[in-house]
Amino acid sequence: MSWEFTEDAAFMALCDAFEESGENSAMEFLAHGEGAFHFQELTQNAAGEGIDLSDSSALEEFQQEVIESLEEMCS
Repeated sequence: MSWEFTEDAAFMALCDAFEESGENSAMEFLAHGEGAFHFQELTQNAAGEGIDLSDSSALEEFQQEVIESLEEMCS
């Protein structure tokens, strides 16, 4: 992926919300509430950057990258 999503404002907000939530699992955090909201915003920004996430496998791959980044950078 050519877009560095970790520099996107939506990812930074997602990271801040994850840290503040006290949740241990990034996957659980993304599954509901504020995490889901910020993830959706991030996917919309990805589309704006020309990243095609319409294929379910591409979306799953992107979600896994986000989860790994959250756990590495924001915990």
